[in-house]
Amino acid sequence: MSRLGRVTDTGVGRAPRARVKGWLRGVREDLWTVRADPLPPSTWLRWLPHGLVCLAAFGITLGGTGDMADNGHLGPGLALLIAAGQGGAVVLGLWRPVPAWWLSLGLFTLGAVTVRTRMGFDLETYTWPWTAAGIIAELFVLLLLALRVPTRAAVAALAVTWLLTYVVESLGAEEPYDTTGVLAVSLFTVVVIVGTALRGRREARAQLVEQTTLTAEERTRRTLLEERSRIARELHDVVAHHMSVISIQAQVAPHLVENPPDELRENLAGIRQNALEALIELRRVLGVLRSEHPGPGEPFADAGDETSPHAPQPTLDRLDALVENTRAVGREVVTDIRGERRPLPPGVELSAYRIVQEALSNALRHAPGARITVRLAYEPDGLEVEIVNGRPTGPPPPSTGAGHGLLGMRERVAMLGGTMTAHPWHWDGFKVTAFLPDTPPADTAGTHPPTASRRRTS
Repeated sequence: MSRLGRVTDTGVGRAPRARVKGWLRGVREDLWTVRADPLPPSTWLRWLPHGLVCLAAFGITLGGTGDMADNGHLGPGLALLIAAGQGGAVVLGLWRPVPAWWLSLGLFTLGAVTVRTRMGFDLETYTWPWTAAGIIAELFVLLLLALRVPTRAAVAALAVTWLLTYVVESLGAEEPYDTTGVLAVSLFTVVVIVGTALRGRREARAQLVEQTTLTAEERTRRTLLEERSRIARELHDVVAHHMSVISIQAQVAPHLVENPPDELRENLAGIRQNALEALIELRRVLGVLRSEHPGPGEPFADAGDETSPHAPQPTLDRLDALVENTRAVGREVVTDIRGERRPLPPGVELSAYRIVQEALSNALRHAPGARITVRLAYEPDGLEVEIVNGRPTGPPPPSTGAGHGLLGMRERVAMLGGTMTAHPWHWDGFKVTAFLPDTPPADTAGTHPPTASRRRTS
């Protein structure tokens, strides 16, 4: 389980009045609308097409048996065999459309050739080579075929059906009959076109859903990678600073002692050499993430000197400047610092500053005119950061962003082994709470830091 998975994005604690108001608003949206709302899929509706096809197959069997026995003058057994086979081909088409199509064509040929030997009995009423039941059965089979096979296969099946109809019909040229060949192939063409179009529409919708899912996943992955790259650049600056200080102190230390022993000189020289090598390796690994200028999408609205590529990373000492910049755009921001203020690890200070910065940016974008409260609580084992904005005074402007600001906050909190919640607050407001421990998280996979379970806030 990744550390990011331990950071939640849901919460409770809405006031009863806010819940009632939300419920009334939901009822109004549900009942005062004209939007389409199709039935959800269910077990019975899912099997409804199968039931209709089986019912049609039963009708084909009964109608085909009577037609071929009365008008075709076939024996009852043979007529039932051919008609039942045509009905069975329709049912088989639900699962095996290609074998069903071959079975239907074979029974059509058998019935047409057999009936041809009985022609001349009832010339005014008999139709040939396709019976009415045979046409209906073939329509169902071709439709089921076109819905599930590629277009080229559906066109090839239609062409074979045309050819076989023409060949069989040419055998009966000597006898007078009411031809059904032209009507049959016309209907077959229409049903294949409809089935192919429906299949293409279904595939297009499936591809669109798949592409939309891939796009959303790629956008989330890209946003996460950008935030990680930014964090890596900031940590590179912090760690590089400390390693440089260690190297300088190790170099100066021998000059602070009169006649230092050789062992002390060697140890300090080794410390300095190791610090320099670690600094070189760190810059080699993370240096590719550094850029001459700040990357796109990195807001520097809190201080003008931060736009410099060589400016130091911000800490909580610059929180007042960040709040003043927000107030300068006409927003009311209240700060509340609790506990005894003390220096924290650079990573904690930087992450807390960035969380406040992102939360203020979100409030400016999504809660116009709302009052914002920033609270910092210095606890014995870490820092608790809370940003709350009240109810907006107007509708938020349309946003074209990906909406992954909270993702960056969660990534920073997970990196430090802390916890975070983000959820709606009283009167359509929003609240972000994060606890950042001042001790590094455990390296063992799946190990929760000792403060994680205790600091989950709602």
